[in-house]
Parts: sequence; structure tokens; C-alpha cells
Amino acid sequence: MAQNAATPSVNKTGNNSAHNIDEKISIPRSLSLGAQHVLAMDLYIVPIILASLLSLTVADTSSLIQMTFVVAGLATIIQSRCLLKLPVMQGPSYIPIGAIAAIGKSMGMGAVYGALIPVAIFVALLGKPLNVFSKIVRKFVPPIVGGTVIIVVGISLLPIAFNGIYSGEHPSQNIVIALVSMVSLCSFILLGCMCQKLHWLRLTSVLGAIVLGTITASLYGMTDFSSVANAAWVQLPNLLPFGELTFDPIAIMTMLFISMIVLVETTGTWCAVSAVTSVPLEDERLNRGATGEAVGHFFCSLIGGSPVTGYSTNAGIIAVTGVSSRRAIIAGGFILLLLGLMPKLTSVIASIPHAVISGIFTVICVVIAMNGFRVVQHIDLSERNMLVIGLPIMLSLGAVLMPRELVYALPELVGYLVNSGIAIGALAAVILNFVLPDDTATAAQNQDPKSTDLTPATANEAN
Repeated sequence: MAQNAATPSVNKTGNNSAHNIDEKISIPRSLSLGAQHVLAMDLYIVPIILASLLSLTVADTSSLIQMTFVVAGLATIIQSRCLLKLPVMQGPSYIPIGAIAAIGKSMGMGAVYGALIPVAIFVALLGKPLNVFSKIVRKFVPPIVGGTVIIVVGISLLPIAFNGIYSGEHPSQNIVIALVSMVSLCSFILLGCMCQKLHWLRLTSVLGAIVLGTITASLYGMTDFSSVANAAWVQLPNLLPFGELTFDPIAIMTMLFISMIVLVETTGTWCAVSAVTSVPLEDERLNRGATGEAVGHFFCSLIGGSPVTGYSTNAGIIAVTGVSSRRAIIAGGFILLLLGLMPKLTSVIASIPHAVISGIFTVICVVIAMNGFRVVQHIDLSERNMLVIGLPIMLSLGAVLMPRELVYALPELVGYLVNSGIAIGALAAVILNFVLPDDTATAAQNQDPKSTDLTPATANEAN
């Protein structure tokens, strides 16, 4: 009987036979798969939101979007090739939006980027050379927490995806476009899995769904690529595009606190990729990953853009395509870098109808959440553990669905957190697992050396 794609086997060397992160795939295949990761990332949304909140000029908005792509590309290449060495794309997080907007409005963007330098130094030291980050993760993010965070990532992003479908002037047409994108993606995945001759369909499933969804949108007259013609072909980054850096203590402390929340979020992303690829998160890898996060902050402080972190959607893309080679992710990093230097290409991605991306995003969210359930499936669901898993899911959904007027009425620091259901859910999982008393079943499980591995057991191991 064919083995389920969601439960890959592990060979004697410890590498996943179905998901080999060091697989040497061809350059054309790497570029094709890397392009799919890029197209599914909606990188332009965070800088557009920031530009709107900060009332930036058109030129500054364009620069913010482009430099976000450049920073994400550089950070992805360095993180996947040299530091974390996992197939993880880097992209802007939603968590810092409130803090960046508040600091930018009151102190200027120079204070935002100035604060990122000491933050980068602190986060880098947590990883290398102090090697403290892995100890923090082992203490506060065991499998039950890691799996819960993965579930929270998938579930809390679903309302955002559906809001992207239902919003706009023509929600009924958006639903049709999104359904075409969803059905196309699922059909390509199933055909690629069921028929060996059509395996290429699975590899190009996201790209194919984007094409069919965009064609459907064009039938409704909902595509507009006019901005592509007006965009420049090449534009190089400028050093300190928003002026001189300023180092304000309040801004530094605020960004440092937010960066710690982002680290919890990105650890959940790493756990998701680890779950999909069956590659364990060793201490050395975790510490290098923290330093890699700091590298992204440092680039952002120098050339602008939005701070980047591990992007959760690419774990779903890996599960969908069945290919986890780091070469595809590194190729995606070079594509991001190229897009950031060529505004005309960035305009093409920005012109893809939002309903298309949102439709594909919903499927990816489900895949991410299901991989979280894979992590916790071998954990004894005692009353205590059900609370540790269930309450963070409830709280994250409560944060995502909270009316905006209530969010704005909250204290500023609490508002930053509530803006991200992932941050709320991740913090809740860490705190609940730490404060709730252990029961006998959980204590026995914690004494099992295998339970300290952040990679879920496979079906073969369970048997």
C-alpha cells in the first residue's frame, strides 16, 4: 500500500526519503518551485498597510515595498544557505505593524530602523555565540507547544484569507474566483499524487492555480496590469532611505519586546517546516536560526523595508508540492532579490487579484494546521493537555475576530499583541504549558527522550 504523503518515512541516515532538504534539484526546477513560494507569500501587503498608516508618499511607499522584497531575498538566501539551513522563506510579519506605525508617527522612521540595530545585536547574541536561544526553546517550546503553535498559525490565518475573499466591491465574484483557485490547487495536487506521469502537476500546482484564478478574474474584468507598463525596469536600493538613524530608548525597548514575540512566532514556523520535512530542530540549528533572524533586522535597518521573519506559508507549499530542497528556497530568495531590484516585476505580482491569492492561501492554511495536528497526535490528550492545546486556539481566534474598535481601545502594548492571533496563541501555549500542573501521563511522556525532539514521530515509528 502506498504510504501517505503526509507521513513521510525516515531512512537510516535520518533524512526524509520523501522530503530531502539537501536534494540537488536542477536550476529550472529550483526556479519554478521558488517562484511558487514567492507568488504565494503576498509580501506587498504588510508594507502597503504600513505605508497607509504612516501616510507615506507614493515614492516612499514604492521604496518600502521594493526594499521589503530585497531584505526578504537577502535574509532568505543567508538563512537557508548558511545559518538555519532549513527550507524557510523570510517575509514580513504582521506582528510589528502596530509598533512600527506608532514609533514612525511619533519619532519618525529613523527611530524604527535605529531600534532594529540593538535588537539585531541582542537576538544574534541569543543565538551565536551565547547559544542561549536553543535552551529557551527546549524549556518553553516542547512538542505539545510546538504542535499547538503550528495549529494556531494555520487556523488564525484562515479568517485573514477569507476576509480577503469576502472584502471588496464584488464579494460574489471574489468567491467564484477564489473557488476556482482552490479547486485548481486541490485538483493539481491530487492528480499529481495519484498519477505518476502527472507528478509535474503537483510541483507546479500553486503556479497553475494562480494562472487559472487570474484568467477567471479577467473574465469578470477584475484584472488590471496597467501599473506594470509605468514601472521602472531597474532601481537599486539606497542606504538609509528614510534619513539618519536615531536611537531612542523607548523605541528600542518596544521593538525588542515585539521581536521576542516574533521569535515565538517564527519558532512555530520552524516547527511547521520540521514537521513537514521530518528534519529535527537541533540546538545548533536553532541558535543559527536566531542569528539569521538578526541578519534580516540588520539589513532592514540599513536599506529600509519591513522587518522580516520566517514565513509560515512555505511550510504548506512544501507539503503541497512534496519538494523541500533548500535549493528551491534559495532560488526563491534570488527571485525576491531580483523583484526588489526590478519594480516592473514587483508590479506584476502586486497586480494579481487578491481573491486569487486568498483562495490559494486558504488551502495552504489548512495544510499548515493539519501538520500541527500531526505533531500532537502522539501526545496523551489528558484534561491538562487538552487545555494547553485548545485554549490557545480559542484565544488566537478571539484575537483575530475581535472588532477593530475594541483593539484600538486596548492599551497600546496589548493592542500590538491582539493584532496578531498567532502571537496571542503562541504566548498562551507557552504560558499554559509552563504554569498548569503536570499530570502523571504527561510527566511520564516528558521523561521519554523522544519527546524532546521537535519533529513528530512517523507512523512507522509509532507502530
